[in-house]
Amino acid sequence: MDTYDISEIKEPPSRKNTGNMVWNILTILSLVSICCVVSAVTIIFVNPNSSLNPFPPPTVNPASWTPTPTVTLRFTIVPSWTPTSSPMPPTETPTLVPTYTPEPTAGMVVVPSSTQEPSNKPAGLYAFELQEGSPAAIAGDDFHQNADCNWSGVAGQATSLNGEALRGLFVELGGSVPGMDAVEKLAMTGLAPQYGQGGFEITLADKPFASADSLWIQLLDQQNLPLSDRIYFNTFDDCEKNLVIIYFCQVH
Repeated sequence: MDTYDISEIKEPPSRKNTGNMVWNILTILSLVSICCVVSAVTIIFVNPNSSLNPFPPPTVNPASWTPTPTVTLRFTIVPSWTPTSSPMPPTETPTLVPTYTPEPTAGMVVVPSSTQEPSNKPAGLYAFELQEGSPAAIAGDDFHQNADCNWSGVAGQATSLNGEALRGLFVELGGSVPGMDAVEKLAMTGLAPQYGQGGFEITLADKPFASADSLWIQLLDQQNLPLSDRIYFNTFDDCEKNLVIIYFCQVH
C-alpha cells in the first residue's frame, strides 16, 4: 500500500468577521450623524440667526426703517401765565378809584360820571369789577380825529389792585344790534396805549347807532375764563357819544 502524506487542509478565512465590522462602523457613523443633526436643530431653535440655519429670518435694515411719526403741538399754553404789568403814577382825581389809577396822558381822557347803571352780579364773584364812572359815552374824535362821525366803538383799560395797568388780558364783546348780525369780537389789553398802558379798543360800526343793553363786554384770562361779569352798555346815535369808555379794576 502506498503511503500518502496526510497534510492539514486549511480552510479559507471567514468573511463573517469582516461583515460585522462594516455594520459596526456604519452604526457608529449613524449615531454620530444623528447627534450632529440634533445638536444643529437645538442650536437653530435657540438662535434662529445662527450661521447653521439655512433659512434665517429676515433682518430689518436700519437705514430703511421709518420711525413712528409723532404729533408736535404748534401752540403751548403756559399754565402758570400771569399778565405783565407796568406801574402808572397815581392821580388825585376824586372820581377815580381811591388807590392808584393811571395818570391821563396825551389823548387820554378821565372817565366822566355816567347815568348808565352797570349790570353786575353781587360783588365778590369776579376778580374785576367796573371802575366808578364806567361805562361812559364820549366823543370819539378825541382818539380818531380823522374819522369825524364815521366811526363808533368801545374802549378802556384794566388795572390791578394797586392801580398798575394790566396787559395781555382778553376782552370779549358780544350781543346783537338791531339791523346787524350778532356781534362777536375779541381784543387784548395793552394793544391800545392811547387809553392807558393796559388799554384796549374795539370798533363797533362805521357810524354811531343807538342800542339799549343789547351789547356786553367781559374780561377774560388766557384760558378764556371770565375775570369779570358781562357788562351790558348802551350806545347812542350821536357823534358826541360814539365812543363808550369802560374801565375794569381788580378788587381781589
